[in-house]
Amino acid sequence: MVVQVGAQGASGMTAALAQGELERRLLEIGFVEGAEVEILHEGMIGRDPIGVRLDDMRVALRRREADAVLVRVQGAYAEAAE
Repeated sequence: MVVQVGAQGASGMTAALAQGELERRLLEIGFVEGAEVEILHEGMIGRDPIGVRLDDMRVALRRREADAVLVRVQGAYAEAAE
C-alpha cells in the first residue's frame, strides 16, 4: 500500500516523488526510494510545518512538500489499513 505522508507517528519507506524542481530538492535532502520516513510532529496552525525523521536525520517540510512524497506504510498502520 502506498499513501501520501500523513498521520503523526506513521512510518514507512519512500516509494516515489513528484516531478520537477521539488523532486530535485527532495532528492538532495535524502528522500530517495527506500529511505525510512516517520512523521514526528505537525504544526498547530494548518498542520504546517511537518517534522519528519528521514533515516537518521530530522527534517522539517511544508505540507505541500510532504504531499509530494509517497510512502509505503509499514507496521501497525499497514495492518490497520488492510
